[in-house]
Parts: sequence; structure tokens; C-alpha cells
Amino acid sequence: MTVPFRICFVCTGNICRSPMAESVFRTRLAEDGLDGLVEVDSAGTGGWHEGDGADPRTVAVLRAGGYETAHTARQFHASWFDRLDLVIALDAGHLRALRRLAPTAQDAAKVRLLRSYATEATDKGADPAHGLDVPDPYYGDFAGFEECLEMVEAASDGLLAAVRTAVTARTVIPARASGYDDCRPAPDPAHPQEKESA
Repeated sequence: MTVPFRICFVCTGNICRSPMAESVFRTRLAEDGLDGLVEVDSAGTGGWHEGDGADPRTVAVLRAGGYETAHTARQFHASWFDRLDLVIALDAGHLRALRRLAPTAQDAAKVRLLRSYATEATDKGADPAHGLDVPDPYYGDFAGFEECLEMVEAASDGLLAAVRTAVTARTVIPARASGYDDCRPAPDPAHPQEKESA
């Protein structure tokens, strides 16, 4: 039995951005036939909303987009790094907090910004003022949640491609070359190059 590739999306309270990203990405995986090989969840850097459902505005934009809306908020814990392959931060503040929380340098390397996977062609929500952040819509109006969903959808396509490559590399046995096994680790396609925004 193949061990699933595990991803956790992380925002601040786990009621707006990260549950949105979790739901969108779960749908992308199912559409691509990877839902049996990849496990997705989400959490917050803080525990203020633990046990709560997603923000009603998140639920509304997800429902309008045809996505699942069931969710229970929880806080991310450092002990989770051991079982996760990728930890996807929704903004640079989360990226820094999660990398500080990581027990090892290898765990810190698992943390990536969601929008680092978006291409210029698909990322219509790009705003130089926010860098690669998905801005927090919590204190704004409903339009901010719609914009958040657009950014999440755009980045999810690139993330899906990276995860598909990583899962395939994990499950396909490479051919032998010149009668010996090449034991050098391959570059990890799930970790694109990115610049941390200020």
C-alpha cells in the first residue's frame, strides 16, 4: 500500500483562507484522479477558532463555486511536520511562523507559499503590494472573499501539477541506468523556487 502524499494548508485562524484552499484543492485532486493518493487538510497558526466552522462568507463563496463547505477549525502543531510532505502557507507571515515552528531544517523546507505555484498567466489576482500573499479577507467585505477564491483557484492548478509530479516520482520505480542504481536524490518538484515577501 502506498503512503499518501500529505498536504496541510495554513492561514491564521483556519476559518477563511486555508479551508478555502483545502476545499478547492481537494476538488482539483478528485478531478485529476489523485484523491486516493493525496490527503489534504488545513489548520491555523492560532487556536482562537478551534472547533468552529468556516466563516459564513467563506462558506458562501465555496458553495457558489460548487465546492464542499464542511469544515472544523484547528490549530497547527509542530508535531505534524513529521507526517506532512508539504505545508502550504497562505501569506508570508504564516510562512515565517511555520518555518520557526519547524523542528528541523528539513521540516522548514516543506513550508511553501501557495501563490508561489501560480503562473503569471493564471494569477489574475496578482498585486505587487501583497507579493505572493493571499490577503486576509476577514475584516473586509464579501468581494475580498471572492478575490481570495480566485487567487486560490489560480495557484491550485500549479500546485496540482507539482503534486502530480511528486506523487508520480514516488510511485513509479525508475529504470536502472548502466547496471547500477543511481542513489542521488532527484530535485523535488513540489518545492518551487520562491522569494519570501517582506
